[in-house]
Amino acid sequence: MLLKPNSLHEIRGDSQANRHPKADARMRSNGMAPKQAQDPATRTVGMPRQGPAVFAVLGVFLIFLRLGLTSFGGPIAHLGYLRSEFVERRKWLEDAAYVDLVALCQFLPGPASSQVGIALGALRAGLPGAVAAWVGFTLPSAAIMIAFAYGLRFLPDASAAGWLHGLKLAAVAVVAQAVWSMGRQFCRDRVRASFAMLAAVAVLLWTSALAQMAVIALGALIGRRLLPAAQADDAAHADFRISRRISTLAWLLFFALLALLPLWAALSGSHALALFDSFYRSGALVFGGGHVVLPLLRAQVVPAGWVSDSDFLAGYGMAQALPGPLFSFAAYLGAVSSGTPHGWIGGLLALGAIFLPAFLLVLGALPHWNQWRTRPALRSALGGVNAAVVGILLAALYNPIFLSAVRGPGDLALALAAFALLMFWKISPLWVVVFAALGGAWLA
Repeated sequence: MLLKPNSLHEIRGDSQANRHPKADARMRSNGMAPKQAQDPATRTVGMPRQGPAVFAVLGVFLIFLRLGLTSFGGPIAHLGYLRSEFVERRKWLEDAAYVDLVALCQFLPGPASSQVGIALGALRAGLPGAVAAWVGFTLPSAAIMIAFAYGLRFLPDASAAGWLHGLKLAAVAVVAQAVWSMGRQFCRDRVRASFAMLAAVAVLLWTSALAQMAVIALGALIGRRLLPAAQADDAAHADFRISRRISTLAWLLFFALLALLPLWAALSGSHALALFDSFYRSGALVFGGGHVVLPLLRAQVVPAGWVSDSDFLAGYGMAQALPGPLFSFAAYLGAVSSGTPHGWIGGLLALGAIFLPAFLLVLGALPHWNQWRTRPALRSALGGVNAAVVGILLAALYNPIFLSAVRGPGDLALALAAFALLMFWKISPLWVVVFAALGGAWLA
C-alpha cells in the first residue's frame, strides 16, 4: 500500500531522519559524513563555514582591510559599520548578541570598536582571525599617520603653519560632537547627567590619570547601586574559539606588564621601554575609546618632552580625517617622538603597545562572555561607567583641546562652523577636516 506524503517537509526534511542505516554506512566508507538535521533552538551564533583555516584567516583580513579603508566617522560610527557588515550582511551573529558584545567591549578599557572587531575575527577564525582582523582594520590609518609624521619633519616651520592650526580646530569640532552624541546616548536621565558633570569637574580640578581611574571606578559603583538592572535578551551563544587557557594567560600577561613595565623602564633607562610602558598604560587605563585617550596620551608624551603640544594637537586633528581606529594616532606620536627609537620603528612600537592591552583583555574576556552577558548587575555598572566617560571627555574638550586651539574670535568661528557641518549638515569628517585646514590657512 502506497502512502501519500502530507507535505514537502516530509519528503525533504524528514528524509534525513528516515534514511536507511546502510546508506549512511556507504557514505562513511566513501569519506563522506551523512548530513544531520540541526535543531534551530540549539544553533550556535556565528558558526563559520567550514574550509581551510588559512582561507578563513585571509578572508577575515581582507574584510577588515576594506573596513579599515572606508570606515570614517570615529568609534561610534565604526560600531555601525561593523553591525551592518557582520549582523545584517554576513549573518555572523544575531543582533542581540552583537549588542551585548558591544556592551562588553565598552566596559573593558581600550578602543571599543577595535575590540569588537578583534572578537568578530576570533568568532570566525580563532586567535589567528583576531590578529588578522586587528591588522586589517588598523593598517591603513597607521601607515598614513606615520607618513604624516615624516611629512612634518620635511615641512619648513610646519608647527606654525595655518593649515595645521586648522587641524587643531577640527579636533575641537570632532570632540565636541563626540561629547554631544555620547551625552545623548549615555546620559538619558538626571542621575547619569549629574554624575557626568561631577566627573568633568573632578577631572578638571584633579589633573592626573589617577583621577580618571577613580572617576570611572566611582561610576561603576554608582551605576551598580542607583541605576536599574537591565535584562539580557535571550540570544544564542557565540563560540569565539578562544580557550580558557588562553584566557588565563592573557589576564596574567595583562596585569604582569601593567605592574612590571614601569619598574623595568626605570631600572634600564631605556627610552624604548619607557615609550612602550607609557603607551601600554594609556591603552590599559582608558575607558571610552579613541577620543578619551587624548588626555592620557598628552600626559605621557608632552610633559616628558617627547612631543610638543603643537605637534600633538596637529596629529590628533589629522587623525580625524582618516578611516579606521583613532588609536592609530599612537603611531604618529611614536614616529615624531624626540628619543630613540622614532620614525617608523617608534611608530610601530607605540602602536603595538597601545593596542596590546585591548587585545589581552578581549582574549581574556571572550571565553566568559556567554555567562557575563546574563548578569544585570554588570549592565547597571556599565551605565555608570559610560556616564563617567562622557564627563572625562567633556573635561578634555575644554583642557587641553579648546584652550590650546582657540586663540581668538576667528578660531572660535571656524570651530563652530566645523561643528555645524558635522552635527547638522552631516558632512563627512574627512571633508570637515579639509574645510578646517583650508580655513586655518586663510586665517593665518
